[in-house]
Amino acid sequence: MFKVIQRSVGPASLSLLTFRVYASPKKDSPHKTSVKVNELSLYSVPEGQSKYVEEPRTPLEESISHLRRYCEPYTSWCQEMYSQTKPRMQSLVQWGLGSYEYLQNAPPGFFPRLGVIGFAGIVGLLLARGSKIKKLVYPAGFMGLAASLYYPQQAIVFVQPGNVKNSPGNK
Repeated sequence: MFKVIQRSVGPASLSLLTFRVYASPKKDSPHKTSVKVNELSLYSVPEGQSKYVEEPRTPLEESISHLRRYCEPYTSWCQEMYSQTKPRMQSLVQWGLGSYEYLQNAPPGFFPRLGVIGFAGIVGLLLARGSKIKKLVYPAGFMGLAASLYYPQQAIVFVQPGNVKNSPGNK
């Protein structure tokens, strides 16, 4: 249909050279008439009425359907548990992000105080030999004592009965 004329500079084995390709119609080919869209087989309208026929299920489809019906109560339970725990997990993540920001911009002297309070807990754990109750009470008591030395106002509010609503953290 088209005659291709190639003009290049240099040998053809050098593939990095640029060249131009010109196309021109053949002079001896007859002109064809264009094909209309409705003459193409792709766009032809199907003859007659089509009817949907459902194919019978294969054994694989039947077994998958049975498996889905069997697992449905468990999946619905999992979805329900997820919807109940999602808000709690989001609040936990927000608390963690808030704590991370606080630790990044901690007030001066916070980390030495935190170290002393943690060390008091370890000393309490070392002194709590014997019963399990001592292992619970001694570290918590020593840590509470060390924390009350550094934060006396919060310790007074924490110890006083009935002032939970008026505490600085609940305003």
